[in-house]
Amino acid sequence: MAVKRMRQLSSGKVAIFRIKNRRGYAAVCLNHLTEGHSPAQAFSRMEKALKRVGLRLSGSLPRARG
Repeated sequence: MAVKRMRQLSSGKVAIFRIKNRRGYAAVCLNHLTEGHSPAQAFSRMEKALKRVGLRLSGSLPRARG
């Protein structure tokens, strides 16, 4: 199996916000949407989603908006 080349992406590209009509938080980045009970969980799920398409997030958890 070939090794996948991972491209770096800044964690500032991820927007984390509180979901209005549901419990928890959502993270959006490059047409990917993930949800979690906390901002950290939504961010970690986003890392896994981006890893599937060959992207790796650099940096730490961005602040949640709203």
